[in-house]
Amino acid sequence: MSRTLPNIIITGTPGTGKTTHATLLAERRPELKHLSINDIVKDKECHEGWDEEFQSWIVDEDKLLDAIEDQVKEGGWIIDWHACDLFPRSWVDLVVVLRVETEVLYDRLEKRNYPEAKLQENLDSEIMDVLIQEARDSYDEEIVVELKSGDADELEANVERIEGWLEQWKKDNNQN
Repeated sequence: MSRTLPNIIITGTPGTGKTTHATLLAERRPELKHLSINDIVKDKECHEGWDEEFQSWIVDEDKLLDAIEDQVKEGGWIIDWHACDLFPRSWVDLVVVLRVETEVLYDRLEKRNYPEAKLQENLDSEIMDVLIQEARDSYDEEIVVELKSGDADELEANVERIEGWLEQWKKDNNQN
């Protein structure tokens, strides 16, 4: 079954603006629906329990994929999560990896009251290019885009760029 709308993953280290980007894009493009993986993990209990040190759920990836497979295969989803490599290539049309300067990231995570170990792990992930490398290793080069997400102007430019990509995808796939 071919999709009539694409699936877009918006990924990046926590604090890079994934949810903000996905929410704004979904508001502007109502044909796309925002799929917050964090919400799915909690609401559909796709986890193996709570990690006290990192103050987060321990995700059961198999349960998660089973929970979203039918809807995602239909297309039209903006998938918002800090990882992308677990999603099958056949589900994904664009991977947007958001990046931010570590000073900005530190401030954002500190405002969220992240425990020190979690804050440091996420800073290290950003410094070591973990998520962009994960995306490049998991998907074809031409569908992976790295975008800066440090301020409101970059947010606006990024969403406009994704909207332009969406219009081109529709043309290429004979959609109006």
